[in-house]
Amino acid sequence: MGIAPGSKEEQVALWNGGVGRNWVEAQALIDDIFKPFEDRLAEAAGGAQRVLDVGCGTGAVSLAIARRTGASVTGADISEPMLAHARARAEQAGASVCFIQADAETYAFEPAAFDAIVSRFGVMFFGDSVRAFANLRRAAKPNGALTFAAWRSAEENPFMTTAERAAAPYLPALPPRTPNAPGQFAFADPDRVRGVLEQSGWRAIAIDPIDVPCTMPARDLDFFLTRLGPLGRALPDADEATRTAVMAAVHEAFRPYIEGDAVRFVSACWIAQARA
Repeated sequence: MGIAPGSKEEQVALWNGGVGRNWVEAQALIDDIFKPFEDRLAEAAGGAQRVLDVGCGTGAVSLAIARRTGASVTGADISEPMLAHARARAEQAGASVCFIQADAETYAFEPAAFDAIVSRFGVMFFGDSVRAFANLRRAAKPNGALTFAAWRSAEENPFMTTAERAAAPYLPALPPRTPNAPGQFAFADPDRVRGVLEQSGWRAIAIDPIDVPCTMPARDLDFFLTRLGPLGRALPDADEATRTAVMAAVHEAFRPYIEGDAVRFVSACWIAQARA
């Protein structure tokens, strides 16, 4: 029996396989692009003694919080390749960060342990969001703070879907985005996010839109597109002629975002905050 598309098992397999390894390879580029979110979450954790970083990936936010606040930080993720890279970074930096492989829905976190729980684009991948946030609430101290960044809609983030839209005529098997399914835009609807948090026991909920200008070197655009997202998963299985046609279409589609030697776009996101 195969793994069901979109299932938790598929997510685990992806992030512990080629997808996780691709994100390790892209770590420096991703961290540079999304540093404004790292700064925002580190600021939110100010004053906390113990912090949990959910979906920590290769560790940028965890390390930033430890460096800037002196807090004891635990980074949790399902991707062992990304965690291994995060541990190596922490060891090199001499940082007080512990990285654990943990499913936020089921992991037995220490109860009432964390002053602050943060996440940079990690919470949209939960299979059962209510279950995961209820488990995280149990890990938070009374009145503990939750702060996370999540993407708004695909329509508000055209940069993030330009590649797959341009490639679709050549890659008919490219998986479509499914509203509310685990993935980048699962938390696009703020009413849904609020409902998830309320059902899982969080209170004092605030969900605010932010628009963050982001840049990357133009020379890194192909690397970004062919390693990450749906296109990065589909291209390796295509023949050479198809790959050539796809990349020609993608390059043309991205022309509006290229200014000189830089790629510029806006990340339209939510910053959600709540209390345990």
